[in-house]
Amino acid sequence: MQARPHAPFTPHVIIFPLPIQGPVNSMLKLAELLTFSTNDIHVTFLTTNHVYDRLVLGAQAVTRFNQCPRFTFHTFSDGLPEDHPRGGEKFLEMLNAVKDVGQIVLRKMVVSVSKSNSTFADAVQTLKSSQTTSIIADGLYDFAVDVGNEAGIPVLYFDTISPCCLWVYMCFPRLIEAGEVPIKENEELDAPVDVVPGMEGYLRRRDLPDMCRGRNKTDEKCIQDVLSQIKHFQKAQGLILNTFDDLEPNLLTRMRSHCKNKVYTIGPLHSHLKTKMQQNSLIKNNDLQFSTCSNSFWKEDKNCMSWLDKQPPKSVIFCSFGSQVVITKEQLIEFWHGLVNSGCFFLWVKRPGSVIGMVDDFEKWGNEIDTGLINRVREKGLIVNWAPQERVLSHSTVGGFLTHSGWNSTIESVTSGVPMICWPHYVDQLVNSRVVSDVWKVGLDMKDTCDRLIIEKLVKDVMVLRKHEFLDNATKLANFATKSIDKSGSSYHSLECLIKDIRSFHLSMLESRL
Repeated sequence: MQARPHAPFTPHVIIFPLPIQGPVNSMLKLAELLTFSTNDIHVTFLTTNHVYDRLVLGAQAVTRFNQCPRFTFHTFSDGLPEDHPRGGEKFLEMLNAVKDVGQIVLRKMVVSVSKSNSTFADAVQTLKSSQTTSIIADGLYDFAVDVGNEAGIPVLYFDTISPCCLWVYMCFPRLIEAGEVPIKENEELDAPVDVVPGMEGYLRRRDLPDMCRGRNKTDEKCIQDVLSQIKHFQKAQGLILNTFDDLEPNLLTRMRSHCKNKVYTIGPLHSHLKTKMQQNSLIKNNDLQFSTCSNSFWKEDKNCMSWLDKQPPKSVIFCSFGSQVVITKEQLIEFWHGLVNSGCFFLWVKRPGSVIGMVDDFEKWGNEIDTGLINRVREKGLIVNWAPQERVLSHSTVGGFLTHSGWNSTIESVTSGVPMICWPHYVDQLVNSRVVSDVWKVGLDMKDTCDRLIIEKLVKDVMVLRKHEFLDNATKLANFATKSIDKSGSSYHSLECLIKDIRSFHLSMLESRL
């Protein structure tokens, strides 16, 4: 799908996400924020054919965006076969393919302009032909800033992982110099890591991104990619983060001192977007408010909301491991026993294809799992293929979230005031879970273990024994999140600064080419 032309002389941003659910969701929300907050900024969303097709089949986000005259999709083939999983163990294969093709596509979309133009007419014609006046790219696309520099176009990086993990990335040179990365075989994983400023006292080796464990050449390659990524950040015009200042004030202050250019904290994006839509009278009721913003790759089972309506307040634990995590049958059974034996109501998302060797319909699991256990699920729980997560977490009957600790899930839970039980796997999830449990104190960390007795105990702790402690702490964070997007809030102000700078990029390009 090719980008449609837009009116000349207006800012035009290319937004280029990593082609997996989390980054696409965040960057589509940013695209909507830019279009709803202005009447002049045009957005081209650059993504793969695969992502575009998933958006059509999932939440029908494409139909929604096609109604916006200042937004368009521009898609390209990633060159991978249709049955390629594009995630999990094949994530790096997908990333390399998208990098190879994506930088060629991006370079073709932006035109390198000679600065020798001497007339206004020449400059105007140049802007008509080049169209793009700024680029917002995923943090993993280190090539984007090089392409932007070649074309004379400002580049902003949007890193959709957590700021706490990104700060660890920025400290990788320190960690390597101190001998903490890669972690050597048989080293104590619970040993403290004291060379990341601002995280002394709670960061352990166990909490570092999984690549730091140096298990193979893939981990070594990932470490080198991170070093390249943070080097290219310094060449960009700025860094966009889906967070708010009061959530991680200490680390954000250090990050701003470390970065040469601006850091825009515009989160929580999902709440910020809903507020803008309400202000623009684009939503009339609560149900439409949430459904309008969905960017899901999977069709959401909205019937689960009716099930939630029937449960007591704060009695349900929501269980979802996101869009990438794959578990074994053995792990599935441990979680099943733990959830059922806790005695709590639970809503469990079992994404299609997420359990190795098991069919997607749990009603057909009788040959694999004890029938009595399946019957107990029907008494206390509900299993669905995919759920409208933002709506679920905001529901009054949800009192806890058993999560993989991806950043979107974490900040959505924080914003809704829902305590968490964290079962992290990779990238930022390991440090996120530590921050949830030991810094914010809004949940418990269950990393590196999968045992039914531990699961049962932690669910009881969050939902019953320590319920009010966690809810009180979570409510305080949720209030900070709400204040951040008010007109006097830090995220509201940061978004205004971002919009102002996008407009100034456009004007500077026009002036520089006269």
